[in-house]
Amino acid sequence: MNNEQIAIKATYFSIIGNTSLALIKGLAGFFGNSYALIADAIESTTDIFASLLVLFGLKYAQKPADKNHPYGHGRIEPLITFAVVVFLIISASIIAHESIQNIQTPHKTPESWTLIVLGIIILWKEASFQIVIKKSKETNSSSLKADAWHHRSDAITSVMAFIGISIAIIFGEGYETADDWAALLASSFILYNSYLIFRPALGEIMDEHVYDNLILEIREKSMQVEGIEGTEKCFVRKAGMKYHIDLHARVNGNISVREGHALAHNLKDYLKENIENLEHILIHIEPND
Repeated sequence: MNNEQIAIKATYFSIIGNTSLALIKGLAGFFGNSYALIADAIESTTDIFASLLVLFGLKYAQKPADKNHPYGHGRIEPLITFAVVVFLIISASIIAHESIQNIQTPHKTPESWTLIVLGIIILWKEASFQIVIKKSKETNSSSLKADAWHHRSDAITSVMAFIGISIAIIFGEGYETADDWAALLASSFILYNSYLIFRPALGEIMDEHVYDNLILEIREKSMQVEGIEGTEKCFVRKAGMKYHIDLHARVNGNISVREGHALAHNLKDYLKENIENLEHILIHIEPND
């Protein structure tokens, strides 16, 4: 199974999980008098659409390079990540607005059994985060990483809801709005996570230099190719799950153009065979003198 298939499979896992949890949270919040749970359900609902966007992006990124896109279609991944961030901001805004409204409106204390529901949800969402974040690292997918952080933000809102409902139940009358305050606090956590997801995706779009370890590995592997005497400039940019490399390699200045051309091909092939996730590699040959 290749990276693209692994990422798509992980996204289907997210869609099924978020759909189930949105229904459970919504019903538990309605019958258990807990707006924090209803706010949680709202976020899980936006998570469904966000995961569908990620799925679309991953499938689109698999399209092969063509005349208009010689480097492939991988750059759609950070764009999808931006869209996921928008969904997070929208859900945080809705939760904050509704929390403020509910704080100003008297309502019943949440039912104690909602804590059991929340406990199960917290464990499930944290497990989902660990599963999807692991797959995002395996596949080198920024949009899958964003999807993973959706699970983590959902777990955070559930923890806040658990704390708020516990306070409302323990202290009783006068503390009915504790879970609403918890939902309001959770919305700020969601906004902060939105920034954490947005920043790396922006760097990817802007070709930000954040690949020192990969560059070091490329230089080390290059020196293992017979005829390569050193390296100079090395630039790395990421598109989707793949890296594109521009490398200046030094060779004996007295060899022929044909021999230099052959060395460049040997180096390119060696790097692709020995370093994962490399796509386009451009080798520029320099005389070593």
